[in-house]
Amino acid sequence: MEALSRWIRSYRWSPAVGAAAVWAGAAAALLAGGAAHAQLDAAKSTIVAVSRQMNVPVQGSFTKFDAQIAFDPAKPASGSAKITVDTASYDLGDPTYNDSVHGPEWFDAKTFPQATFVSTAIAPTATNQYSVSGKLTIKGHTQNVAVPVVLTQQGGTQTFDGTLPIHRLAFEIGTGEWKDTSIVADEVLIKFHIVVAHK
Repeated sequence: MEALSRWIRSYRWSPAVGAAAVWAGAAAALLAGGAAHAQLDAAKSTIVAVSRQMNVPVQGSFTKFDAQIAFDPAKPASGSAKITVDTASYDLGDPTYNDSVHGPEWFDAKTFPQATFVSTAIAPTATNQYSVSGKLTIKGHTQNVAVPVVLTQQGGTQTFDGTLPIHRLAFEIGTGEWKDTSIVADEVLIKFHIVVAHK
């Protein structure tokens, strides 16, 4: 906790701290369709969340997540997606900082080892662009969210990109003194790049 306090209150962050992802990277693979689930290409997929600490952008990453996605662009409304994120895989690039954010005041990874996103509706908004609605659950709290997603298809591979703004305090991410939004901003941007391949 003390180590994290010193880190948050300093204005210098190591480049290693920019790994990727803070919250519910669950939004990461938001699209789905009526076909069989595609295989996640974990090596090419990322979930990145950008927060602001003392008004300085900071990134962290979830290094373990799974996506069950099926998507047929001809039938987007029939899609479904379930994204599961291992909260203990959150990485700020330093073991001490990681231990702090895995603790009760932040992710409380021992009590809530997973964060999830489950889609409830998908609607096209433009060519290869969709609005994906669903339920995002982090630390036992569920919020309805909607995110714009861009689809790129190449052969049997589909790539989903988008950014979802969320409010960390709605999920009790950062309790106690960390509720102070002058130290850590409430808004967090989840940026995702999800690559899946059809068998």
